Amino acid sequence: MEGRVTVNGKIATIGMKADPGKDHIKVNGKLLLRPEKKVYLIFNKPRAVVTSLGDPQQRPTVKDFLKGIKQRVYPVGRLDYDSEGMLLLTNDGDFAHAILHPSKKISKTYLVKIKGVLEEEELEKLRNGIRLDKTVTAPARVRRLKRAEHNSWIEMIIYEGKKRQIRRMLERVDHQVVRLIRVRINGLEMGDLSPGAIRHISDDEMKKLNRELKIGEAA
Repeated sequence: MEGRVTVNGKIATIGMKADPGKDHIKVNGKLLLRPEKKVYLIFNKPRAVVTSLGDPQQRPTVKDFLKGIKQRVYPVGRLDYDSEGMLLLTNDGDFAHAILHPSKKISKTYLVKIKGVLEEEELEKLRNGIRLDKTVTAPARVRRLKRAEHNSWIEMIIYEGKKRQIRRMLERVDHQVVRLIRVRINGLEMGDLSPGAIRHISDDEMKKLNRELKIGEAA
């Protein structure tokens, strides 16, 4: 009824326009809560950090790096405790669902330091899929990068998110992972972000990502 709604302290009248995201709107004296601003972040997770907002063992978590972020964001997917690199953070459930949904076939790119050097036969096994437990992994894209005396670096691109997948795949071809860094998710690059640092995903990056993933459409 008339007089029950106020906008910025003034009684609302017919035809008055108001923006819940900007204006101070009250109904029967109670303030309408503004919708929380959607936030999309890239975090360079250091090694020995848990991908969660809390840990019973009191180990460092993602939350320890969120000082200055006003919104309550959460990790999209996981990155192992001993792994490092690119992790997405958001408070947008639809975005997180789209990124994680298997139908989207999101590519994740890793730089991996391993003991020894992958032989051609081992490369082909990884590319064709490795049996883990009762299932076979989807074909991966794998290439050698550089070689040291006892170790070598490879690039691996996978389209799944099985637990410790890359480490387990490489164990199946008798190579131990020394270091594992995620550097890209789909076309989104971590770039030169320092370990422990966070940056906002730019508008242009979000538009491109939404277009590629067709976010907003039925999965």
